[in-house]
Amino acid sequence: MQAISGNIGRHAAPQLKGQIPEALPTISGGPLGVRGKLAVLADAAKYDASCSSSGTSSRNSMGGKGIGSSEGSGICHAYAPDGRCISLLKILLTNYCKYDCLYCVNRVSSNVQRARFTVDEVVQLTLDFYKRNYIEGLFLSSGIMRDPDYTMEQVVEVARVLREVHDFRGYIHLKTIPEASPDLLARAGLYADRLSINIELPTQSGLTDLAPEKNRDGIKQTMARVKTRLDEAKDEKKRFRHAPKFAPAGQSTQMIVGADDARDRDVLGTSSNLYGSYGLKRVYYSAFSPIPDASSRLPLIRPPLMREHRLYQADWLLRFYGFGVDEITSAAPSGNLDLAIDPKLAWALANRHMFPVDVNKAQRSLLLRVPGLGTTAVKRILTGRRHRSLRLEDLARMSNGVKKAMPFICAHDWQPGGLTDSENLRDRFAPPPEQLVLF
Repeated sequence: MQAISGNIGRHAAPQLKGQIPEALPTISGGPLGVRGKLAVLADAAKYDASCSSSGTSSRNSMGGKGIGSSEGSGICHAYAPDGRCISLLKILLTNYCKYDCLYCVNRVSSNVQRARFTVDEVVQLTLDFYKRNYIEGLFLSSGIMRDPDYTMEQVVEVARVLREVHDFRGYIHLKTIPEASPDLLARAGLYADRLSINIELPTQSGLTDLAPEKNRDGIKQTMARVKTRLDEAKDEKKRFRHAPKFAPAGQSTQMIVGADDARDRDVLGTSSNLYGSYGLKRVYYSAFSPIPDASSRLPLIRPPLMREHRLYQADWLLRFYGFGVDEITSAAPSGNLDLAIDPKLAWALANRHMFPVDVNKAQRSLLLRVPGLGTTAVKRILTGRRHRSLRLEDLARMSNGVKKAMPFICAHDWQPGGLTDSENLRDRFAPPPEQLVLF
């Protein structure tokens, strides 16, 4: 796919304010072929980070039935919980959009090359790429064409044809369209492994300022409808063995970080609410990337990628380590996470009175708060200490982060002494300062 993709989005193209035509002109004025469309629409889809393939049910075409598989390993950037790389054909149905969101390169006023796939073209591309062992599934999103229902119909039809006509059993992730009808959402969930809808920005004020045509309440209503249908499908499965599945990998969303003035505290607060209210599997964070012909209301440079990384680490603490948003951000007076050290270490340094903890006696909830100890390491510690009193060398076999954990733990043969409260403890883990150069 990389061989045929290109950065052609910056070339001048006609501005399409109304309905997108069936055939869009190329830079030279002729119609785009499938190869040209793929170059445009695969490149346009790269800004969407929410294409995880984890959590779906296992399907394959063994026995000569159907085509494709949701298992195996691949060559792209989606990963399953066990670390397998899942290859997905990640494209837009069209990069035309009737909305004018200032942060989006595909906004209606953007001066980019436009393209649109037909349903049959996406189906054939998916099958052809699978047969060549390039992919194991499809991630399909789209700009908004005539209206949400029309766009969603096209997206759902791709999945329907793949499943019902070609018996495709690979992974399918569909990006749902805000305010699409409940019937279309229900149909999408029957064919897709995962559904997602972008919350766009962390705060209502940011959305109002940069994307006034987007309706935050409408986005949340769509999430609520998907959650309701997911819950119903689980209940039906308990009562009826052969009840139809509905998006077995659940739903996810994505937030753009750094396009507005929202702090990390706001971002994580929104994420926590989405997890609790709508049962999302994942919230993805995408650092804002400057776009051509950008509005003066947007930042001139992108935020540090480390900010995105720290948000993912904090998100992990929310979902798997029992932390609350207030705890994570309590060590960040400015509202933004410390870029130099990870949020778990920052919390521990701000709460030294809770350390050191004895790995041979401490409860699981407290062990999970020790820097350097992950969920797997804690599980091993709880199992290992049933049989013997753990020493530092035992911990080294159980966790790669034992060096970071040492100031915060006690073991059978280890006491940190005054290390826990030492003034320069943060400096032991923070990267050394860099000498800036003036060019």
